[in-house]
Amino acid sequence: MIKTCLECKGKGYKVISYKICEACHGSGFKDQVDVKKHVKGISKGAMERFDLDEEHEVPCGVCKGKGEIEVTEKCESCNGKGEINQCKKCGKEIESGDYCKDCEVKTKVYVLHPACDNSDLEIGADYKGKVTRVEDWGIFVSLSKKAFGLLRGRMLGYNVGEELIVKVIDIKKGRGGKEEVDLAKSNIKGKYETVKLRKNIARTSIGDITTNHVKKSVRIVGEVIQIQQTSGPTIFTISDETSTTWAAAFDEPGIRVYPHINIGNIVEVLGEVNLHSGKIQIESESIEKLHGKEAIEARRLIDEAIDKKAEPETTELMIESEVLDKLQDKMRLAAKAIRRAIFDGRSILVRHHADADGICAGVAMEKAVIPLIRDINPGSDAEWHFFKRAPSKAPFYEIEDVVKDLSYALEDMERHGQKLPLIVLLDNGSTEEDIVALIKAKIYDIEIVVIDHHYPGEVKDGRVVVDDYVDVHVNPYLVGGNSEITAGALAFEVAKMINPEIKDKLAHLPGIAAVGDHASSKEAQTYIEIADSKGYDRDALEKIATCIDFEAFYLRFMNGRGIIDTILGIGNRDKHAKLVEALYKESEKRVKNQLRAALPNLKTQKLPNGVIFNVLDVEKFAFKFTYPAPGKTTGYVHDTMVKKYGEENPIITLSYGPDFGVIRATDAVNEMFGFNLNTIIVKLEGEIPEAGIDGGGHECAGSLKFVEGLSKEVLGAFAREIAAL
Repeated sequence: MIKTCLECKGKGYKVISYKICEACHGSGFKDQVDVKKHVKGISKGAMERFDLDEEHEVPCGVCKGKGEIEVTEKCESCNGKGEINQCKKCGKEIESGDYCKDCEVKTKVYVLHPACDNSDLEIGADYKGKVTRVEDWGIFVSLSKKAFGLLRGRMLGYNVGEELIVKVIDIKKGRGGKEEVDLAKSNIKGKYETVKLRKNIARTSIGDITTNHVKKSVRIVGEVIQIQQTSGPTIFTISDETSTTWAAAFDEPGIRVYPHINIGNIVEVLGEVNLHSGKIQIESESIEKLHGKEAIEARRLIDEAIDKKAEPETTELMIESEVLDKLQDKMRLAAKAIRRAIFDGRSILVRHHADADGICAGVAMEKAVIPLIRDINPGSDAEWHFFKRAPSKAPFYEIEDVVKDLSYALEDMERHGQKLPLIVLLDNGSTEEDIVALIKAKIYDIEIVVIDHHYPGEVKDGRVVVDDYVDVHVNPYLVGGNSEITAGALAFEVAKMINPEIKDKLAHLPGIAAVGDHASSKEAQTYIEIADSKGYDRDALEKIATCIDFEAFYLRFMNGRGIIDTILGIGNRDKHAKLVEALYKESEKRVKNQLRAALPNLKTQKLPNGVIFNVLDVEKFAFKFTYPAPGKTTGYVHDTMVKKYGEENPIITLSYGPDFGVIRATDAVNEMFGFNLNTIIVKLEGEIPEAGIDGGGHECAGSLKFVEGLSKEVLGAFAREIAAL
């Protein structure tokens, strides 16, 4: 029999010794200076969010606060398997079989696998069975779920459910052509060996199972990717290198069957193929966890097949662009990571900024991924279990967002037997502000893909700070580009690699994203021209982008899948036109109302350096808790001033409240003075550390936060920076 190796306690390796951790010198902790080195690039303001000070210590990341590290080697006793084969009788270690030569028993009693039927019986052999029915003229004995026989004669003393050993004496044709098995009492006395007989069925690939297999027994080998406990059977979702299917395990209703089998196990399923709600399902007779070579080989085949299927079908770009050409390899890696998660049975959680650019990015990803999920999953509701799209109010991955995402992910794993998800961050995820949330997700070993165009900080050797916490990072800044290529365009290109069928249907989305984010690059103009060729001129794109922002304000944390689809022109074009017209009129009405209150109170001055500086107190001179919010209000006020003075002039608009500021600037400010909002914020953090300054965004558009009591100092310092340009 197989037993756990006592030498290594089933681990497959032995601990050689415990060594002092070199990272913490045995203390188990690192001081703040070490943390700054480890979490490189984090500014002082970000460090304060970790609640660290000059004397604070945190657990060492190498030894997890133990002060020592475990050094192991492969166990020689079990050869790294974690188990050794021992004689069932004397316990002597043997290479194979159940008994050593000294203890081997000649008499054998067979125990049939549940899937075995009468064809697996042998005349003259002894079998262990169970009494299922008692009559005056004999008793019926079940040898498996599909094999049973009759022990003739008056059998006193036997009760239903009692186990006994019988011998098969004859197998003959009975009434209706059915086989009848005649049994007799076994004459075995003393010792005997129990031999388990498995049903000898060749393995069938899941992808080869069709309706022609209905009512036939099959044997499949695959990975458990989901376990669902229903009010009836336990449903195991099994995936092999060819496809995915369901295996239903019946016992008492509502009771978990095979509790020892978990997600990620390689299993063998024997059962009968049936149809359930029009989908192929296997009514299992047995599900067994596989070990050793067979499991290793099955996992190898599955991994190789998934890796092959995960390769993007095409990497062709929609437009010609030097920046996109340089980003193409990273986009291919992002597409492959997302496709692999789909085929690996992991759910995909998309987080995107709640504006026109972010929503276009999220919808492009949604429309690419969901058809693939539907294709490979037998459940009609698979898309709701395996894909979620959620907007974020901030243009970065907030702690509030990651708390929700982790809570739902861990709950889905516990309740629905799902694997932890792949997180895809769109139009956020690149900046220093994202790091805290990213670290939290990485604690649970969650894979993260970022597709963003916000300024990620200083680029060194093609890498930035957040690259230490994400698996794939797509951002134009990494290859010398800037924010003028929108996240909506980047996500569309990646989505097209994931599922090329979306290309024509969603070709206008990058144009909407470009207009919504005021992008003025050559690439943005090309995408706008493509949208025009699809029937959406610039005026239409402006209206759609405005309606998206308007609706997003009221959707808040809902994704609004159906409504957003209509606004974007995905589906019924008649409803699209009516809804855009209605929303745009209402949006214009509210914007005019907001500007009517704000513009008379806007303070404008031309600084000595030529910058036209506009300042507005949105706390006092704008409507609260309605559309447009302070960020959008600032944008509309800034656009008004740009129309007045001309886009070629350096114009900066600052709207502020008790503890925040929103900044917009023309590209001319960046071109003439090298203006970068993120750089100014970092400088202010160092000058006024007690203000807790935080924020960022694009070079010419973003926000900052600070302590309310120091608002005058912060805003004054910002104004001085503008004057000093």
